[in-house]
Amino acid sequence: MSYVRNVKDILLREEMTKEGGKLSYCCDICKKSFSRRGNLTTHKCISTGEKPYHCSLTAHKRLHTGKKPYHCDVCGKSFNHKGSLTTHIRLHTGEKPYHCNICGEKPYSCDICGKSFTEKGSLTTHKSLHTGKKSYHCDVCGKSFTEKLTIHKRIHTGKKPYHCDICGNSFTEKGSLTAHKRLHTGEKPYYCDICGKSFTQKGSLTKHKRIHTGEKPYQCDICGKSFTEKGSLTTHVRLHTGEKPYHCNICGKSFSGSSDLIIHIRIHTGEKPYHCDICGKSFSSNSYLISHTRIHTQENPYQCDICGKSFSHNKTLDNHRRIHTGEKPYLCNICGKSFSQNSSLTNHRRIHTGEKPYHCDICGELFSQKGHLSTHVNIHTQV
Repeated sequence: MSYVRNVKDILLREEMTKEGGKLSYCCDICKKSFSRRGNLTTHKCISTGEKPYHCSLTAHKRLHTGKKPYHCDVCGKSFNHKGSLTTHIRLHTGEKPYHCNICGEKPYSCDICGKSFTEKGSLTTHKSLHTGKKSYHCDVCGKSFTEKLTIHKRIHTGKKPYHCDICGNSFTEKGSLTAHKRLHTGEKPYYCDICGKSFTQKGSLTKHKRIHTGEKPYQCDICGKSFTEKGSLTTHVRLHTGEKPYHCNICGKSFSGSSDLIIHIRIHTGEKPYHCDICGKSFSSNSYLISHTRIHTQENPYQCDICGKSFSHNKTLDNHRRIHTGEKPYLCNICGKSFSQNSSLTNHRRIHTGEKPYHCDICGELFSQKGHLSTHVNIHTQV
């Protein structure tokens, strides 16, 4: 036994070299050095193609059997390895036990806004928000992006490589599939440490927390209005530009936001999937139901910080504030006239287009505004 041990010691010393006063392990094939002998052993297997470990490991066999014996007590999700469960539980607890003692948790900081990132590539992508630089150009549609085009190109090819094994639905991104599967499992691993509400996606939690902090990081360059979500800013900017990229394939009407189109289509289908638990009335959108419920509760959660008046809906408060500020963010792209409300701009544009969408059922006369039609109908109904 002592002879074998001595031989191993001799071989080990042959592998070891000195670099900067520290011992390192050197590969006798390519001369690459490693700080640990185990790393050298793994490296040599890559060079030689040797695979000394065979399918006899308990944890690995579970990949074949599908067995997942480790269960999360919080959300019920199962795992085939105990370490995976331990890592998963930290999503619920928020625990981050591994800290870099050199640079800290997020070593890459934006010199413009101070936001920090764990990876240099994430910082580079973030800086594009400030500079407006979009280095990646799609050769199909000409659209430009701050990040690589792999996912965007699937819009053109129709490729959806990620499939749900429960319902068969397909997705262009792996993250979208992961989030979708939580609809089936009911898993909501991301918890708000302020109010306790849980979410299926980390991004949804980030947006939710802005309700508590009041943070609105996305600002309109035209009118200065700020938003909690980038998508809300994109939709808002279209109010200034007049762009309406979402079209109804039934009546041809166009909308600035996809959610507006979805709600509009329900006018044609008659679908009203949102029901009031108090009176049973149904609505085509969840926001309409929320506003309606406040009739029963008499809740007015949105208060004007200037005069103290309260409102049942956030948009009503926004419109009200413009009485104090004089703000008119809705601009006519034909004559340049501005308005405090989008509906006023819509009515105004009909002066230019000649559109008269409201017609009298009695005599057939057409009107550009609903109020004008109501006044006209009174002529027929007066006794």
